[in-house]
Amino acid sequence: MDGKKLQELRELVEFLKANGIAQFEMEQEDLKIALTFEGAATAPAASGLDMAQFAQLLAAQRGPSAPVAAAPVASAPVAAAAPVVAADPHAGLHIVKSPIVGTFYNSPSPDSDAFVSVGDKVEVGKVLCIVEAMKLMNEIESDAAGEIVEVLVKPGQPVEYGQPLFAVKAR
Repeated sequence: MDGKKLQELRELVEFLKANGIAQFEMEQEDLKIALTFEGAATAPAASGLDMAQFAQLLAAQRGPSAPVAAAPVASAPVAAAAPVVAADPHAGLHIVKSPIVGTFYNSPSPDSDAFVSVGDKVEVGKVLCIVEAMKLMNEIESDAAGEIVEVLVKPGQPVEYGQPLFAVKAR
């Protein structure tokens, strides 16, 4: 998969998450993608889109100021979907994101207390969690001082690079 297609795939995932789409399927001659997001708000499933149709949806979402090069669209019509617009519950909060792909743990061992909980005050450098990657335990530290407002993942849950882990009300 070339860099352009990989970037388009990343944009696709972000678009689906931002619009609360719980399931998505796409098939091309050399690529087939089926995504299901756990805990996603119930919204209509999007399926049967090719990359050109996705590019058109993404361009419509971005508005006219951001041009997107799209291949000719297949003759199958795409049903117009009303964009789901929701207020960002984390607006004004600092989001601590995962710097690596791995498994999230909120405590050093299963029988230990969590590093932090909702309502805890944290300083820059305070260990918030561990992300295990290839049997290495990577401590994730706070990059902002403030109060933990929300823990966005559950212990044992796989996390992706850049995935939000904590919402912090910064001081």
